[in-house]
Amino acid sequence: MKLTIQWKLMASYLCLLLFIGGAFFVYLNHTLTTHLAHEIQENLKSESRLARMVAAREIRDMRRDAPAAAAAISRETRARVTVVLEGGEVVADSDIAPQYLGTLENHANRPEVRQALEQGGGAAVRYSATIKTPMLYVATVLNTTEGERGVLRLSLPLTAVEKAKQSIRTLLGASLAVSLVVALLLSYLLSRLTSRSLRTITTLATQLGRGDYGRRIPVITRDEVGELARVMNEMASQIERNLARISAEKNRLDTILRGMGEGLMVSDAGGTVTLVNPAFLDLFGLTQSVEGRQIIEIARFPELHETFRAVVSSRSEHVEEMTLPLGDEKQVLTHWVPLMEEDELRGVVAVFHDISDLKRLEVVRRDFVANVSHELRTPVTVIKGYAEALAGGLVEEDPERAGRFLEIICSHSERLADLIRDLLTLSQLESGGLQLELTQIHLDRAVSHAAGLLEQKAARKEIAIDISALAGAPPVLADPGRLEQVLINLMDNALKYTPPGGTITLSADEADGMVRVSVHDTGIGIPPKDLPRIFERFYRVDAARSRDEGGTGLGLSIVKHIIQLHGGNITVESEHGKGTTFRFTLRKA
Repeated sequence: MKLTIQWKLMASYLCLLLFIGGAFFVYLNHTLTTHLAHEIQENLKSESRLARMVAAREIRDMRRDAPAAAAAISRETRARVTVVLEGGEVVADSDIAPQYLGTLENHANRPEVRQALEQGGGAAVRYSATIKTPMLYVATVLNTTEGERGVLRLSLPLTAVEKAKQSIRTLLGASLAVSLVVALLLSYLLSRLTSRSLRTITTLATQLGRGDYGRRIPVITRDEVGELARVMNEMASQIERNLARISAEKNRLDTILRGMGEGLMVSDAGGTVTLVNPAFLDLFGLTQSVEGRQIIEIARFPELHETFRAVVSSRSEHVEEMTLPLGDEKQVLTHWVPLMEEDELRGVVAVFHDISDLKRLEVVRRDFVANVSHELRTPVTVIKGYAEALAGGLVEEDPERAGRFLEIICSHSERLADLIRDLLTLSQLESGGLQLELTQIHLDRAVSHAAGLLEQKAARKEIAIDISALAGAPPVLADPGRLEQVLINLMDNALKYTPPGGTITLSADEADGMVRVSVHDTGIGIPPKDLPRIFERFYRVDAARSRDEGGTGLGLSIVKHIIQLHGGNITVESEHGKGTTFRFTLRKA
């Protein structure tokens, strides 16, 4: 059973009162009993002295006058009166008829009698064999006028004393009972008043434990309880402020962690993950919570664990670049920092930078530089070589041959001009400096015009261009010149890689407010390994054939940027040996 503070206070008050009341009861009972017995004994002694004076005057002959005197004195004192001769013979007793005095024992050995004969007075408390009850005896020496010497003894039964004691005990007990009842009521009221503030403090503490910090305790008194209430109020306010600050900092930290593009992981010294951010989960392809799990459970990569162990053992920062087989291989730059607290390792913080795109861009950059250098070097070298031959007098020596050299120089000059023009176009598209003049365009007309420009080339290769599916196609919002550039590039590519007798088919359909245009050919197709890189600058599936056809390797990259600048996208589907389909979207006009 749980006792509240009120009942504990009440119990303490009652225990204290019982202890004090019991002590007073014992003390008063003992004191009053002792005092009563002493007072009775002293009163009996005084009465015995008075009785001796009366007896000394009335008794001349002990055996003759003593019985009458004893009876008279007994009536006045209400005590038993006994007269004993010096030899111990009882000659008078107020409670025994004279004719039976001879049956009494000799009283010479009674302690009070011996003490009276020796010291002039005596007293004793003992059991009376004569009347069968405890008695208080007081004796004094009695000398008659005739010179006889004896002892006058007064006695009282102790039953009277016991009755007096019982009365005293009853009175004290009643007083103590009344005091207990009053104390019970007072202790209940006092304990309730005292515990009220404590109950309020307990309630506040319970609410604090549940996270409610808005309540305050009213401070009524200035005692210790009031001081405790004030301290509790200050503590609640301080906790509320601290929690608000911690919550704000946590929200800021959560926002920062969510907004970080880099993956973040925090673990303890044993390798148990304690915190990760969404970027870490995305990087490692995790969908469930990883807090509380070992690193080895969530990422089974040897390099990762070796680096973690190295940081734990050296307790120093580590920067490692590693390749992780996460679906596609990812290049990750990791930065590991040990969490130290008073020279003790508490954990490790690791930041994961996904540099796969940077690495890929670096590869593209190197390829671009190499491709540009190669593409420029070939026509420049040819032009330079043939120009040197012409400058060496070939024009005069062999005019016909010199004419062929001039045609070759012109051809490579045009190729060089096309390359430079495409590079400038691509640079404008990527920099965002190209402004589009958007207008409503009918697809069938635009495609028909672009197909007309390629009609002769298609006729030479005996390739049919089918645009009949575009009849009734919805108009689009586009820049006429740039749309024509897209269509020509896509159809020209199809002509280059479609064998004679093939077909190029253009169609369009509408979806979600966009118009999707498809360019399908029955050419040689694109190998699956080349599809992801088909829109990269200078990337060619068949480099030799592309150069023979006069391509710069920038056409599809330009097409992709133009379509994206229009707010659309372009995709490619191909099956090697069975043809290719390019699809791009434009906004519906």
